[in-house]
Amino acid sequence: MAVLPAAGAVKAEEATAASSGETVLRTIKVEGQKGVAKGSVADTPLATTTTAKTLEKRQIDDVDDLGNTVEPSVTYVKNAKSVNIRGLQDDRVLTTTDGIPVPYFFDNVYSYGGGADTYDFTSLSSVDVLHSADSSRAGSGALGGALLLHTYEPEDLIRDGKDWGGIAKLGYDGSDRSFTASGAVAKKIENTSILFQSSYKRGHETETKGDVGGSGTSRTEADPADYSQRNLLFKLRQQLEGGHTVGFTAESFGYNGSTDYLSGAGSTYRAGDYNRLQNKHRDRLSLDYKYESVSQDSLIDSAFATLYWQRSTRQEGASGYRQTNPIGLYERLMHSEQRDLGYNAYANSEFETGALKHRLTFGSDFQFSQSSYYLSGKDTCSVTYVAACAYYHTNQSYSPDVNSYKFGAFAEDRISLGDGPFSLTPGLRFDWYKQDPQETASFEGTMPEGQSGQHFSPKLRAAWQAAPQVELYAQFSTAFKSPNAYQLYVDYDNAPLYRSIGNPDLKPETSWGFDVGANLGDADFGGRINAFSTRYKNFIDTSDIIATSGYLLGTYQYINRANVRISGVEVEAHKTFQSGINLHGSVFYARGTDLDTDEALSTVPPLKAILGVGYDREHWGADASLVAVAAVSDDSTASTRPAGYGVVNLTGWWEPEQVKGLRVQAGVYNLFDKKYFDALEVRNVSNASDLYSEAGRYFKLSISQKF
Repeated sequence: MAVLPAAGAVKAEEATAASSGETVLRTIKVEGQKGVAKGSVADTPLATTTTAKTLEKRQIDDVDDLGNTVEPSVTYVKNAKSVNIRGLQDDRVLTTTDGIPVPYFFDNVYSYGGGADTYDFTSLSSVDVLHSADSSRAGSGALGGALLLHTYEPEDLIRDGKDWGGIAKLGYDGSDRSFTASGAVAKKIENTSILFQSSYKRGHETETKGDVGGSGTSRTEADPADYSQRNLLFKLRQQLEGGHTVGFTAESFGYNGSTDYLSGAGSTYRAGDYNRLQNKHRDRLSLDYKYESVSQDSLIDSAFATLYWQRSTRQEGASGYRQTNPIGLYERLMHSEQRDLGYNAYANSEFETGALKHRLTFGSDFQFSQSSYYLSGKDTCSVTYVAACAYYHTNQSYSPDVNSYKFGAFAEDRISLGDGPFSLTPGLRFDWYKQDPQETASFEGTMPEGQSGQHFSPKLRAAWQAAPQVELYAQFSTAFKSPNAYQLYVDYDNAPLYRSIGNPDLKPETSWGFDVGANLGDADFGGRINAFSTRYKNFIDTSDIIATSGYLLGTYQYINRANVRISGVEVEAHKTFQSGINLHGSVFYARGTDLDTDEALSTVPPLKAILGVGYDREHWGADASLVAVAAVSDDSTASTRPAGYGVVNLTGWWEPEQVKGLRVQAGVYNLFDKKYFDALEVRNVSNASDLYSEAGRYFKLSISQKF
């Protein structure tokens, strides 16, 4: 089969690295090709892969960098701590690490939710993006697509002919004055391989373009902040006879941050003594299995399975000195936790029935989760009770602890007439879920009823290999997302002011839609185009305020909205010349509409284009790119609708011939020091000031050594 490019993610650097003998950790994506596991969620023409080589050369250190270099349809929204793909975010975008879902926590009371940010890019060997609402493969939650993260395997570091390998790296990012130190080493002893990776990062606030200091709402300079982040990864792999590999993985991520909340201080809270705190951790253990058949007539050609335990926690809130009643210490911390136990498994089988050739992929997954939300608080109300104390409801859970069960099973069959150019791939997934609230002493609300449900998600894709380097496809797909525990059961009773409650009668979100596109060319000259339109039913949202007796403001409640549509187009292209010059570009445009109100969805970002030119030689290279974003539409529901902007970035790299494995990488970002606003960051901010502007000109530098 022809090599089909993951357009923006694949450039001449892969070909250059291969010709110079340098190890390329992940290759160009193509169905069934090594580097994209056959039968995995990314094994589809609607997914793209960013290789380790591209992550390195483009200085991609986080999801924001990914969206500003090779994936314009992907954005990381810092305010929501969420990945946004095709205009959907929160738990409507599935994020996985080595096939294990990363949990997302909700909080519509204090906005302390999040969770799709508990991973470290220094541990990644590649990143896949599923550009489709495709629950039949990815499972519940992939309404907007999926971000699929893959951590290092021992063979990614060990070069041919060696039994060990490693990499050490130091980096500096001027946007938040952060330093990163990371390293990984792998060793192979006969059929046993081990890997250890570690990183540590320390940084400060991300600078804004504001120049007003002091405290209070007039401040536009970034609030001072300090944070530290660390990651540990250990893998053990044992190769067995017959193509079987078993292994064990342990991973631990931690982040601790504190912000001097000067912009929120003033008459109520004492400036210099009012801090926002954020601590987040994720730990996982997994038993891993991989199979590649060594026989031509095996019933199962390949398989993958992982059995995992995972614990994710977030502690977020504010602490300071209150200058109005109740005067003194004031602290509010949201403690969110989820423990997961589950598995994910799939297998592939190729066979023939008469003139028809089949590639059957089937699998299942299960997850048992225990989640909790607890709000702790400290103040002087117990010493001197004042009228304001009536509005404080702390040291209790404002949602019951919930036991959640999810089970899914799927099958899809790629059917072709022999080795002909046409293929048809029908697929079907079954999902079942159950939410079971648990009585606890810390929850004071009325105990709600549990909820369960099931759903079938069909899919059908037709593909035509029109030429060796031209694949055309059309896909009809459906997606499904069950209501999460928070949306069902939150009960924050802030009497006598307002109340925020869940809705045990919420219906699951579903979607159906079409994708039509083409993958063209190869690593030297190629591209990708995709047009899509997706309809969403029972969109879960918060209601307008509901007048309620006993509450001055009323009640907010989660509800289902009937009809939402998101349509758009993605285009990526690249061309490499023998001289070493390469051109690359990508564009993403989408529009989301509430079909009942005809309002534009504010979660859908405006048109974004990335255009660049690079020059690569064997030992050095450079790249210049323009990131251009259109203004937000006037009919958007966003509270702030920023103007369009263009930002120029310059990067370069050098690998001295005299020191094998040494690499120096540097870049200057926002070259012309442009002041601009990210539409998704300010969509819920009324008349956003320069406090919310993005970083001006800054530099990044890294030095790495491969062994």
